[in-house]
Amino acid sequence: MNFIVAQRDSENGLLLIVTDSEIIGKFFEEEKVQLDLSKKFYEGEEKSKEDVKKLIAKAKHIHLTGKEAVAIGVELDIIDSDRILFVKGVPHAEATLE
Repeated sequence: MNFIVAQRDSENGLLLIVTDSEIIGKFFEEEKVQLDLSKKFYEGEEKSKEDVKKLIAKAKHIHLTGKEAVAIGVELDIIDSDRILFVKGVPHAEATLE
């Protein structure tokens, strides 16, 4: 499984956006909540799970979208499973790291 990873530098540190590669470019909507994975915000480079884990160690903020991406956050104990948002069955989670 590979991921599409975007890195954005902000005044508050590195923002890492990790998305399961098979859902990039898609749009999900449920009631008033949307995940628009076709936006430029989600564009990035293809990375492996190990690459993602190394990048997360350097990040200050993370956005994880998709079953496998969110699973990495849960595995690393940076995402609380109670704080995962689901849109049409697609999980999304965000966290600020110390």
